Amino acid sequence: MKKLTALFAATALTLTAGLAQADVRPDQIPGLLKSGAVMDFEKLNAAALAKHPGATIVDTELEDKAGRLIYQTELRDTSNVKWDVDLDAKTGEVLTNKQDT
Repeated sequence: MKKLTALFAATALTLTAGLAQADVRPDQIPGLLKSGAVMDFEKLNAAALAKHPGATIVDTELEDKAGRLIYQTELRDTSNVKWDVDLDAKTGEVLTNKQDT
């Protein structure tokens, strides 16, 4: 019985974590830009690229993490090293800047 309870608890935690972090649907983006909830993507891209001059953007995603919109960028620098740079989508503040492993 304890194993079954532990299994249900683990499943509930996994599902809750998935709800706390979700990709923003593309149809929501124009409204977020218009309302100011999200900064212009060109400015966000420039802020990410400023961390790694000469890098190129490989991928971007806009995610809602517990009510905070995060703009995630994946960069490849001039040495072919991949970087993950996450920004606050409203302010452009760099939240994380780490090498992709």
